[in-house]
Amino acid sequence: MPNQSSNLHVAPQWQPIFREIGLDADAIFTHPDIRPWRSLTDRENCVLDATLVDGRHVRLHVKRFRAGYDTSKKELEGQQTLVSNQIPTLEIVAYGTLQDGRGFIVSNDLAGYEAADKIIHSREDFDRLLIPTADLAAKLHRSGLHHRDLYLCHFFAKVDVDNVDVKLIDTARVKPLPKRITRQRWVIKDLAQFWYSTLALPIEDKQRDQWLARYSAGRSIKATSHLRKSILRKVNWIRRHDRKLVKDQPDRNISIPGS
Repeated sequence: MPNQSSNLHVAPQWQPIFREIGLDADAIFTHPDIRPWRSLTDRENCVLDATLVDGRHVRLHVKRFRAGYDTSKKELEGQQTLVSNQIPTLEIVAYGTLQDGRGFIVSNDLAGYEAADKIIHSREDFDRLLIPTADLAAKLHRSGLHHRDLYLCHFFAKVDVDNVDVKLIDTARVKPLPKRITRQRWVIKDLAQFWYSTLALPIEDKQRDQWLARYSAGRSIKATSHLRKSILRKVNWIRRHDRKLVKDQPDRNISIPGS
């Protein structure tokens, strides 16, 4: 559905829905039902809720990038990389750009899933997430990839009585690990980000060590004291950086609104 000033790429199965809702590239920025819930220097995060003529409810998540900050192609490439490595992630349904340099990417709602940090209210809650999140992180690194933003909030979990399913989001951050001396540094950064994101939650150090042991087993490496110390050094750096980030951008970590 391109026009002279913009382009829009929509997955074939979603094209009838986009037509029904009235979404073309320009409408991504003007449609009255697209609700921004967070505005940052580089982008707006938005949601779109719609009821189709057949009665189905659709919720889409829209990232609208400001001119000069468009990372929609990186989001798509990261998502495709995860899919090709059989790492569970979200479904991207559309992406595109406007002539003025703004860009966007649209993903389907992960219905039934929630950010892992929002569903941990006790140490028992983390016990259920410990193995699936550790296994996913191990598979990511075993596949020669790193995330660069591997916080708990980017693990989306669906917790049922008999099963826990986890997907990884924020796909623009996914990249191949370098084949040189900095490779381990990026791995440590991922692990430290995960570790840091557990500190404000009712999670014990023993559980963090169990998580690291499970992760290490998934990569056939040892959870040595040296590895743990490297992670904690990076955690301290992240703590200082995060304080500055929160001060400069106080609205950065607000939550996605409910439907």
